[in-house]
Amino acid sequence: MAEDMHSILLTNPTVLLAVIVGSTIIFILFSQQRHLLSPSPKPDSMAARSFVLWLHGLGDSGPANEPIKTLFRSPEFRNTKWSFPSAPENPVTCNYGMKMPSWFDIHEIPVTADSPKAESDVLKAVQNVHAMIDKEVAAGTNPNNVFVCGFSQGGALTLASVLLYPKKLGGGAVFSGWVPFNSSMIEKFPEDAKKTPILWSHGMADRTVLFEAGQAGPPFLEQAGVTCEFKAYPGLGHSISNEELQFLESWIKTRLQSSS
Repeated sequence: MAEDMHSILLTNPTVLLAVIVGSTIIFILFSQQRHLLSPSPKPDSMAARSFVLWLHGLGDSGPANEPIKTLFRSPEFRNTKWSFPSAPENPVTCNYGMKMPSWFDIHEIPVTADSPKAESDVLKAVQNVHAMIDKEVAAGTNPNNVFVCGFSQGGALTLASVLLYPKKLGGGAVFSGWVPFNSSMIEKFPEDAKKTPILWSHGMADRTVLFEAGQAGPPFLEQAGVTCEFKAYPGLGHSISNEELQFLESWIKTRLQSSS
């Protein structure tokens, strides 16, 4: 079945969109059920102010991913502001030029370690992400309490955004993403950006962004002098698991700066 779906992904752009969005729908059903079982935490004046920016995958939307925040029940997240922006409608080469929500162009699916990079498109998208971060920092959030997270195309944009931001951030979390630019870009990384820790999670059964594309991440980051924690998930396809999100919660918690 997985091999058959792989073949469909290469020939049918509409099905590709359905598969990428579908993983989010499955996750939302779980998170909404959990949300009904436990109330949302109230703001805590003693908890540190923090900001989590979530970047969705190709063809998805920000609102469709908002239930993610209901899984983060720890007191440390009582003063966390979440943002789930939606990508603009753009033509996408791998889907035969069809317009859909997309942060930047993607030339081919599946994405491999050697897939061509749409660097100019990525850099334009990075500017928009930086504007969102700057707005929150200007509002009073410590950059060390800013976390950028993303799935698939959003994961690739997460990586680019934190590595090109002029300040050290709390962290960047990449789920089923890839390195969206060539190694020549490393020389443009600000020194403070290199201090931002990266969490990289990837399913070993991913047939949309191949596991090899994820594996290429840590060596690239090591070359840039960036700390990366890579976690492989056997049997996981192109989707986000509850296990990944549970680990993300603990990963962020250990990096939050106190309000004192």
